[in-house]
Amino acid sequence: MCSAETKLGVMNDASSGARIPELLLLTRPGCHLCQAARDVLDRVSADLGVPWQERSIAEDPELQERFAEEIPVLMIDGVQRDFWQIDEARLRRLLAA
Repeated sequence: MCSAETKLGVMNDASSGARIPELLLLTRPGCHLCQAARDVLDRVSADLGVPWQERSIAEDPELQERFAEEIPVLMIDGVQRDFWQIDEARLRRLLAA
């Protein structure tokens, strides 16, 4: 059985019942801004205990068409929240909400 939340990648912490947001960083090979975005996500993830994933748009023509000029792109629970430069303070606020 697949709920809408499962399709969006929203995770739940079974031990506490708390919803864990899904952080997805869209990147592409040769992206000069992507390492800075990874560094921000690494810091925030370590501080807040929220895992993140990375996906290259190079393997997905639909994502290439949609995000080609905005990489890196940060998605939270399937919603675009930032691109080009990931604002660490904004990300922390979004995850605290």
